[in-house]
Order: sequence, then structure tokens, then C-alpha cells
Amino acid sequence: MKTVLKTVSLIAVISVLSACGSRDAESPKRGFLGGFFTNKNEEPSLESFTAEEIFQQAEYALENRRKPDEGIRLFGEIERLYPYSEFAKRALIMQAFAYHGANDFENSRAAAQRYIDFYPADDDAAYAQYLLALSYYDQIDEIGRDQGLTFQALQSLRTVIERYPDTEYARSAILKFDLAFDHLGAKEMEIGRYYLSRGHYAAAINRFRVVVEQFQTTSHTAEALHRLVEAYLSLGLTDEAQTAAAVLGHNFQSSEFYQDSHNLLTGQGLAPNPRGNNWLAQIYRQTVKGEWL
Repeated sequence: MKTVLKTVSLIAVISVLSACGSRDAESPKRGFLGGFFTNKNEEPSLESFTAEEIFQQAEYALENRRKPDEGIRLFGEIERLYPYSEFAKRALIMQAFAYHGANDFENSRAAAQRYIDFYPADDDAAYAQYLLALSYYDQIDEIGRDQGLTFQALQSLRTVIERYPDTEYARSAILKFDLAFDHLGAKEMEIGRYYLSRGHYAAAINRFRVVVEQFQTTSHTAEALHRLVEAYLSLGLTDEAQTAAAVLGHNFQSSEFYQDSHNLLTGQGLAPNPRGNNWLAQIYRQTVKGEWL
């Protein structure tokens, strides 16, 4: 009889525990996950949240959890679930921003361009265009690399400046445009110096001439004129060398490059004076004498 009673008691205890376990399963434990209350062991179903809630979750992923991929995914889900909402528009520009922050420049450009295409009159269109330009500008690396991205950056920055002239992005774009333009001038100088060091004077002159004629507002013009003096003297073209030094002296007389050119010429009994009717003499007449016709 005692054995039977023990068995009945054990069965009763097991039944009670089973019932408690069943009630626990029906009442899920709640936990906070980046702004959402979710089942502890389950991913939340995004369809059950509003566009604003998903947007907040995406922002939380970017700012607090430092997980750009998660933020990008959630911003994309807003577009999918709520394509015509105000938050879908905001999510798209945030996608472009998040991609750029993750150095995924190609996808950043694509998202920014979609924003411009869909919302060209929106207040954030200027920022989207600026992000698109930055996606090129931030890839400009060492001078020795191909400068195709620099040209694309210049074109995109010019678009920001011309299309949105009264915005803060235009002011920033102007500064970056000047830096990118200077970068191209540096590329020409690097190639010119390479040719000059190897005695390819004609090729070097062509590069330095590009700097003088097309990049005269950059920081490389003074050196380009001095290198022209070196190259022309090496070829025995003294008229061109003296004229290059004359232009250099008029515009950059206090620079070390002018002093070096002056020493080269005087060492050969020459002086910085415009001579002949070459392309440098034409520049001298235009910039120094103001004779444009």
C-alpha cells in the first residue's frame, strides 16, 4: 500500500510540473533587444512593427551596436514593407549614409542616386548628391594610382555646387573640388618629373605645359615653370627657358623655384626675359602685359 501511495504521489508531482511547464511555454519570457521586446530565443517578425519602430531599430544598430550591416538591412526592410511612407524615404537616404560609413562606396552611390531619382525636389536631395560625390572623392588615394575616380569626383562635386549653391554641402564641395583639382595637377607633375629624370624632355615638357595651361590655379604651377626651364635648357631651347623663367619670376618671385631657375640661367650667361614667339611668350603677353588679342 505504501508503495502504491508513493507512486500516486510521484505521478501527481510530475503532472503539476508538466502543467507549470506548459503555462511557461504559453507565456513567453520577454527580453529587450535593441529597442524591441521580443521572445528571448526568437527573431522578431518585422511585419508586426511599424515603419517608425523599424527605423528606430535601424538607427540603434548603427549608433549603439555599431552594426552597419544590420542597420542597412533594416532600412531596406522599411522600403520593402512600407514603400510609400515617409519613413521609406528617410530610410533610403540613411541607407546611402550607412553604406558610405561602411566604405561600400558602390552601394552608397546606388542608394544616393535612387534617392535623387525618386525625390529630386526633397530637402535631402542636396545631401544625397553630396554623398554621391563623396563616394568618389573618398576613394581618391595615392597620386600614383589611376585618376579616373578623381575626374568623376570633380564632376559630381561640380553638380553639388551648381545645383545646390546655397547649401552647406556646396561650400564643402567647393573645398573638396579644389583639393581634387590639385590632385590631378600633382599627377601631371609626377609623370613629368619621371620623364625629365630619364631624359625624355619632350614628353616631360608636354606634362608641365598641361599644368601651366590647365592647372594654373593649383599649387604646382611654380614647379612646373621651373621644370620647363630645366627641360628647355637641356634641349638647348634658350628662348623658351628664359621665357618660362620670366613668367615664373613675375608670378612666383619669392619661391625657391624661381631662385633655382635664375641660377640655372645665369650660370649659362642667360637671364629671365621673354624671348621669341613661343607658347610661353604668349602666356607672358597675356598674364603680364594683358595683351589678349
